[in-house]
Amino acid sequence: MPEIVHSDSVFRVDPGKPPDYAADNPLLKLLGLVERSRLAAEREHYESPSLQYLYPHRWLELYGPSGGDADQLDPALQDVKTDFQKQNVRDFRLADTRAVRGWAAAGDRRVPFLQLAYRGGPDSALWRAAGRLGEAIGCVVSVRGGPPVTLRAPYDEESDFYTVELWGHDGGGLREQLGDRGRAALDSGLLQPRPDLVGGGADDFARDRLTERDLREVSPGHTMHPVLPLHLDVRWTAGDDGSGAADPDRGTTRLGFEMRVRGWDSYLSVGTSPNPHGGVGFLEYRTLFSEYGRWAGSGDLPRTLEPYNLDAHGSKGHRSGDTEPFLAVTYMDLHVLDPACGIGLHRHRDNQEVFLTLEGDALMVVGDWADSGTRTRSFEIRRLPAGHLALLKGGNLHGLMNPADQRASLFMFGGYD
Repeated sequence: MPEIVHSDSVFRVDPGKPPDYAADNPLLKLLGLVERSRLAAEREHYESPSLQYLYPHRWLELYGPSGGDADQLDPALQDVKTDFQKQNVRDFRLADTRAVRGWAAAGDRRVPFLQLAYRGGPDSALWRAAGRLGEAIGCVVSVRGGPPVTLRAPYDEESDFYTVELWGHDGGGLREQLGDRGRAALDSGLLQPRPDLVGGGADDFARDRLTERDLREVSPGHTMHPVLPLHLDVRWTAGDDGSGAADPDRGTTRLGFEMRVRGWDSYLSVGTSPNPHGGVGFLEYRTLFSEYGRWAGSGDLPRTLEPYNLDAHGSKGHRSGDTEPFLAVTYMDLHVLDPACGIGLHRHRDNQEVFLTLEGDALMVVGDWADSGTRTRSFEIRRLPAGHLALLKGGNLHGLMNPADQRASLFMFGGYD
């Protein structure tokens, strides 16, 4: 159940003096990090639309309410739904760990990859704990609860990160299929073939293999599973063999690729219905989210409540853990975003919301305002193409950017906060 993180800050805004969102905009700050990210091999070896980024954060600062509520800085008591200012993120500080996953290609082989990186420099937590760091550090990682494996993560001068990029490739012939950059990454250990840690076939989710199947049961260990989350437990060490000072000093950092995206390529089930509802011909369907029939109990649409939440009827007074077994919809909107325009980072304390791209393309950000308990609080960024939607839960924060040179149109529905 989401818990408010009280070490975050709320910035009081003087009534009548709205924030200047054009100055140091946090959405642009975050997407700038994506633009500057570095992958191990040449860019042509990666499927750009598949790339998904994960940035754990340590601290958030939100704007306070507007008008007469300007002094109400406790999020649990900010109950005016028509005041959007109180939702908006003013600033953030990232943690030292970052992750990327996606599809890579070498020759005629298409494989998933996973990159883990840790910030170099004397202001990182590990450097401070160790006194200094050398040419490589250790990355102790457990994938989906599997046994921990220690990896050597060399320092990458270009990005100023200690980095290890794992490919689901057996290594056979890989060197000959990479360019100079990729071969140098193999030599340094920046790129490592590790099909034992990063797995899944390129055709596992081909449409012709999936008719009437529950996609959650198809290749559940796949690094790029379109429906199931991917969780990793990571611990960084000053010694490249897993020894010495560590971050965190106890336990692990839980990373999670969790964004709920559904659409033409990501669904619970696909099939064909003849004479649909007594009609004629055939209908091909994709079940995206459902609590109906065989999907009862899937858990995607219900909402778990905390005492500070407003329920679907706008009331408080419920107990922690009470559940609304439905997605409450109190608005439906069509939106158009011009090129290089975006919806800013903002949090949802109470309500769920759906963003569906109708035309164009978008970069979707879904992150954690509250502590969900399932991962270290993070920003997660991925492409949201036409025909795909993202479902946001209470306690999430989110934003959306149109990075293309044409307009993007969106259908949005759910509940205002």
